Amino acid sequence: MRQIVLDTETTGIDPNDGHRIIEIGCVEVVERELTGRNYHVYINPEREVEAEAITVHGITNEFLADKPVFADIADEFFEFIKGAELVIHNAAFDIGFMDAEFARLKPVRKTADHCGVVDSLAIARAKHPGQKNSLDALCKRYGVDNSNRELHGALLDAEILADVYLLMTGGQTALSLDSGSSDGGTAGGIRRLPAERPRLSVVAASEDEAAAHDEFLSMLDKQSGQSLWRKLQSPE
Repeated sequence: MRQIVLDTETTGIDPNDGHRIIEIGCVEVVERELTGRNYHVYINPEREVEAEAITVHGITNEFLADKPVFADIADEFFEFIKGAELVIHNAAFDIGFMDAEFARLKPVRKTADHCGVVDSLAIARAKHPGQKNSLDALCKRYGVDNSNRELHGALLDAEILADVYLLMTGGQTALSLDSGSSDGGTAGGIRRLPAERPRLSVVAASEDEAAAHDEFLSMLDKQSGQSLWRKLQSPE
């Protein structure tokens, strides 16, 4: 499965009021592993960025003045996400902006016609009802380092969300051996391993070890009936 963890920054909160995308950040995940392939671009929105939005992401009108417009990057962005499952926190917001941008171009593209969409906020609310489920709250809950997130940024937020999403949807996330931990066993300080790291070697049991294991199982069978291991090996 190819997934794209995606985030955007915008000039304001509602595309129906003419607000536009100013930054896109994407992180590729294949078979639940980060591939190292990212997509990141700043976009000239051809309009002013609202002051309230600048306080959130820090992206100014002056910074965006020489950046490409959406029409210039639309094809490469579409090719990067096409056919993937998009993972987005509060997906309706970002998809609404993306569809509004694509609607200004020919041919008109609708995101859901070409991509699956998973809302990580909806997943978080289902798993943690009644709790805060912002990205910052989830980072704290799952032990993901977000210390560099002083302001919102599309690529940084996509990278953080990728870690959070994989932990949130992967069952048990950590076995904490730190008796001083106060988070109930939640992973503390998750560190992303590089995609190009060497794979761990698989070491099979020797014939002597396998024989010793079988002898131990036979002893368990005599004491308490067929062991669970044997039942799993030979289900009826």
